[in-house]
Amino acid sequence: MNNYGTILIVDDNPAILTALRLCLDTTFEHIVTLERPDDILKTLAQEAVDLILLDMNFTLGVNSGSEGLLWLRTIRKHHPQLPVVLLTAYADIALAVRGLKSGAADFITKPWDNDELVRKLKDVLDMQGEIVTLDEVEAEHIRRTIDRCHGNLSKAAQLLGVTRQTLYNKMKRL
Repeated sequence: MNNYGTILIVDDNPAILTALRLCLDTTFEHIVTLERPDDILKTLAQEAVDLILLDMNFTLGVNSGSEGLLWLRTIRKHHPQLPVVLLTAYADIALAVRGLKSGAADFITKPWDNDELVRKLKDVLDMQGEIVTLDEVEAEHIRRTIDRCHGNLSKAAQLLGVTRQTLYNKMKRL
C-alpha cells in the first residue's frame, strides 16, 4: 500500500514530525524528517526524495510564513521539479496565494485531517506524471523535427520557423 516513494517532512516541532510519520507510514515507502530547514539541501543531496512537506515557521514567535517561503524558493532553485507542499498553523488566504505563486504544489493547515492530508499528498504526486513542462514539450518537438530532417539543422530550423542559430541555442539547453 505504501507505494508513494520518499517524503521529506520539515517541521521544528518533534510532536508534529511524530504525528505525520504515524499518519503517512502506510502511504510512503520511506519517511525522512528534519527539525531544521538548514539541513534540507544536504538531505536532498543524499536522499532521492519524491515530495517535501514543509512547515512555514521555524523561529519561535514568528508566524508570518516568510521562513517557509524562503526555503520554498531555495528548494525550487536547486530542485525545480520537486513538489513542495506547505504546512502551517497560521494560515490565511494571502499566505496560501503567496506560497502557490512561489511554486508550492499545495497548502495544508494545522491541525489537519489525516484523510485529507493523505489525499492531497497523493494527488500532488499523481499529478507529477501528468503535467509536462513547456521546456520538455519544446525539447521533444525539436528532437522529433531534427530526426524527421535526418539531422539537417537548416531544414529543421525552417520547419520550426526559427533561425538556425536560434535552433542551435535551444539545442544547447536540452
